[in-house]
Amino acid sequence: MHGRQFDPADITDQSIDEVARQGGQVLAWLETAQEDLDQIVGAGETAAGQVKATVDVNGRVLGVTYGPRATRVSSQELAEQTLAAVHAAREDAQRQTHDLMRAAIPDFDPVGASERFQRLLTDWS
Repeated sequence: MHGRQFDPADITDQSIDEVARQGGQVLAWLETAQEDLDQIVGAGETAAGQVKATVDVNGRVLGVTYGPRATRVSSQELAEQTLAAVHAAREDAQRQTHDLMRAAIPDFDPVGASERFQRLLTDWS
């Protein structure tokens, strides 16, 4: 179990108001930010730079390129390197998204909000 157990009795009017305020800010931002979000391209590569990947804001793979030495490794190693490059690209896209959110909503922490939401889902079940 993550964090503390969820107890509805611990909810205050102030915490509800804060969540509602932040939720409203995020929704307002999403309505105006779609064009900026659509421009995000996450990029990632392996440590040796032989496998590079790009993804869109939703994590869909846009491209994977291989350097000349990439074919010198086993197919298993190449697959692992490809997955690592895609993973790094997705992390980059997520970082860019969070940066946009932080710039638009300075007091909002997207990482912290996501963690709290995940704990809430875990504790609720």
